[in-house]
Amino acid sequence: MDPILIAAIVAGGVILFGVGFALGSVYRRKVAERTIGSATDEANRIVSQAIAQAETKKKEAIIEAKDEIHKLRTEADREIRERRTEIQRQERRLIQKEESLDKKLDALEKKDETLNKKLKTVDERLEELETLKKSQYEMLERISGFSQEQAKEYLLKNLEDSLEHEKAVMLMEHKQKTLEEAETMAREIISTAIQRCAADHAAEATVSVVALPNDEMKGRIIGREGRNIRALETTTGVDLIIDDTPEAITLSSFDPVRREIARLTLEKLIADGRIHPARIEEMYDKARREVEATIKQTGERAVIEAGINGVHPEIVKLLGRLKYRTSYGQNVLDHSLEVSHIAGLMAAELGADVKLAKRAGLLHDIGKAIDHEFDGSHVQLGAEFAKKYKENDQVIHAIEAHHGDTEPKTVVACLVQAADAISAARPGARRENLESYIKRLEKLEEIATSFEGVEKSFAIQAGREVRIIVNPEAVSDDKMILVARDIVKKIEDELEYPGQIKVHIIRESRAVEYAK
Repeated sequence: MDPILIAAIVAGGVILFGVGFALGSVYRRKVAERTIGSATDEANRIVSQAIAQAETKKKEAIIEAKDEIHKLRTEADREIRERRTEIQRQERRLIQKEESLDKKLDALEKKDETLNKKLKTVDERLEELETLKKSQYEMLERISGFSQEQAKEYLLKNLEDSLEHEKAVMLMEHKQKTLEEAETMAREIISTAIQRCAADHAAEATVSVVALPNDEMKGRIIGREGRNIRALETTTGVDLIIDDTPEAITLSSFDPVRREIARLTLEKLIADGRIHPARIEEMYDKARREVEATIKQTGERAVIEAGINGVHPEIVKLLGRLKYRTSYGQNVLDHSLEVSHIAGLMAAELGADVKLAKRAGLLHDIGKAIDHEFDGSHVQLGAEFAKKYKENDQVIHAIEAHHGDTEPKTVVACLVQAADAISAARPGARRENLESYIKRLEKLEEIATSFEGVEKSFAIQAGREVRIIVNPEAVSDDKMILVARDIVKKIEDELEYPGQIKVHIIRESRAVEYAK
């Protein structure tokens, strides 16, 4: 192909492309101008519409605001009128009160004037009465022969005697009524107590009673020519008391462990039926082993109950022996556990060592398990054995100080001392010993004889009654009731005693003459 032709074709193509491109550009420009013009018209229309709507909204808002303002103005006017009315009402009320107060003030002024006049009159009359009274006193003194003070003392004495009689009568009536009511109340209390606590309580002391199946067993226990009873007493170390008590034998010994072994031995012999010296020794050995096992188990239970550990086996045995010991009627092991618990509770409240306090409380009376076998008090023996078996120094000190023999220097010692006193002081926990019993009787007689007019006093009925002999010239029948009441009151205030004490006052007048 001719190059020129090709060039011409190419040039024609280029020219055609250029013309097409120019025409397209002009077309696009016209289309764009048409689109922009319509968009502008639409925008102008929307703006005009928005302006019209805004004007409408503005007018509506103005109208609503005017309505609201009118409404608020109306409410404010109404409230102002109501408040103005209320203020006017209060002003009228205040004016009325002022008028009323003025009237009352006038009335009070008039009353004050009247009272002043009356007081003046009363003063004048009082002066007249004083003068009259003085003249009457002088006249009475001349007639009676008594001065004013003497007459006053005479009248007061008569009045005192009269009041004393009335007081005595009222006291007797009240006492009688109280006794009548007390009997009914006592019956109810006793009935309730029996219903709630119908249990038998045996006091461990120095004797044990062994029941027999029949009275023929007494002869078999005694044996031919008394050989069986002698063997029993020799082997066990206790005294057998065989008396007229039906179907019972009494074992007597101050050693509770020994007495318990003897009791078990006798019960085994009775159950076996074969009673002779060889059999007695055999049963004694069995009973002794049983008691030793019981002692060990009891000690271990006590240690577990107290919640302590690391206790020497010998001390555990001593704790078990406390089961068979009593102090003033109180079981020593129960007392030791009670002290342990109380000391632990107090230690917990104070933030002290609870385990150490409970350990010291449990072991504080350990010496009572051995005080009959060695010389010395249970405090000394307990401390020695605690040292022997390597107990804590604070525990040893608590044992030494729990009765005040040593000044307590630690918190644990103070807690054990307090817990011991609390346990011992619990009502019904202990029975008094002979010394305190005698002191109480002496104090009872001393209180009775301290009153004026009392000649003699005698404490009888184991301190449940005191008989008082009074001087009949110093104490009248009426005064005797008052003296009895005063003695009772002093006994209640100064003396501690179980149950009640009857105060019995005796007044006796005697006239003695001799015929010659």
